[in-house]
Amino acid sequence: MFRPDLSTTRPLFFIAAFAAISFVGQTFAQSASETPDAGNEEATIPFALPKSGPFTPAEIKIDNDKAIADWFRSAHANAAAEAFSHWDDDGEIRAACATCHSGEGFRDFHGLDGTEAGVVNGTINTGGVVDCGTCHNAGLAEIREITFPSGVVHPVQGVEASCLTCHQGRAAGSTVEAAIANLELDTPNGELRFINPHYATAAATWLGGYGAAGYHYDGREYSGRFFHARPVASCNSCHEPHTLEVEFEPCLTCHQAEKPEDIRIARQSYDGSGNTSVGISADISANAATLLDLIRDYTDDVVGAPVVYDGTRYPYFFADSNGDGVIDTGEDGRPVAYGSWTPRSLRTAFNWKLVTADPGNYAHNPQYSLELLYDSIADLSEALGKDIEDLDLLR
Repeated sequence: MFRPDLSTTRPLFFIAAFAAISFVGQTFAQSASETPDAGNEEATIPFALPKSGPFTPAEIKIDNDKAIADWFRSAHANAAAEAFSHWDDDGEIRAACATCHSGEGFRDFHGLDGTEAGVVNGTINTGGVVDCGTCHNAGLAEIREITFPSGVVHPVQGVEASCLTCHQGRAAGSTVEAAIANLELDTPNGELRFINPHYATAAATWLGGYGAAGYHYDGREYSGRFFHARPVASCNSCHEPHTLEVEFEPCLTCHQAEKPEDIRIARQSYDGSGNTSVGISADISANAATLLDLIRDYTDDVVGAPVVYDGTRYPYFFADSNGDGVIDTGEDGRPVAYGSWTPRSLRTAFNWKLVTADPGNYAHNPQYSLELLYDSIADLSEALGKDIEDLDLLR
């Protein structure tokens, strides 16, 4: 059998190995010279990656995981909701809407991103939600006041700035007053359009007459900001800030009720039913229903142009020229917006929408809500020749 002479092959092996090492070294040196910082970079390890495995997701420790999970299941994080997806086809959120429909827009408006405060400066991309940085931002401590649609400037502290910025609505009674100024009270005007106070207007309700969100009638006084019993003094006093749900158990300290809607302090009936065994929310709902019925009666009998309300699509009030209860459609097949507004119908419809836009009106400021409804009912009753005393309502 042939056996190689190692005395001659060993030197050749080491020569080949040395050549290979030299080649690799040159290649590495060339690569390093092409990317001079490569050798100085530290390996980046994802924050959630354990040091060793195997592992399960439950073993990965994440700070504030309970708060994050609660937020993720809340309406503030629902990117598919209309409140955040409305502009998807446009590719960006309108500046007028971005402040409250995107965390990025909120920070832009308040200058928390380094831009000018009080205006949305840049393009706000779709896909955003009310994220952590909307409420957990050190810059919120520098925001001292919030301006409401009525022009009222209200002082705030910390995270109150987030809540009051986005739950104040986008119009006020002063907006309506400017639109109907110097117009005949019961004469339809084709230039008038429904003025929408917007949605989830809890902050507007809470400040009451002081915030002047509703249309205020001359000679009437309105209840101001609703001061609850201490220590309930802010949004987070009742709402869990991440789930947004009402923490009802503390209410039971003073109130005997099965749920928040059942709470009642008033011993008199405001809706004429005489029933004081139900929550004050029942009185508000009943008077709101009465007001909507009177708006329909007024458009039928006084204006002669019936209206249909559809809360599922903007602008909510639509034409019904033949009075059959079905919304008119145009040649393009689209519903026809109501266009026979009078100053009287516009201001009463605004107050109705403002009150009903806040599902928590019974807790945020029940007295102010009842006052707006009563005055609007009285307004339409006068035009219809009805005596409001016959309704047995209380203001």
